[in-house]
Amino acid sequence: MLCFFNLAGAVYDPDVVGLELPTLEAARLEAARYIGELIRFKPDLVWAGEEVRVEVTDERQLVLFTIAVFGVDAPALPAEPPSFRPVPQV
Repeated sequence: MLCFFNLAGAVYDPDVVGLELPTLEAARLEAARYIGELIRFKPDLVWAGEEVRVEVTDERQLVLFTIAVFGVDAPALPAEPPSFRPVPQV
């Protein structure tokens, strides 16, 4: 099966080549490796304020599955700027 591994969310980078894989399970493993390597080399993407997603599609561009990664600050930890927390209304 021909699968496309499209980055979405904090970054957008559509896969225009695709990868031929024998099964859906093989595609799931490849997607996990792909997002793992992306985060390994660009860990700041996790804290960019939006999730990082790998959306795997077939040759018709139908989404087969998605892996999403995001960072969330704990409410007890003041951070600048706050991510994924509502701004208190005064």
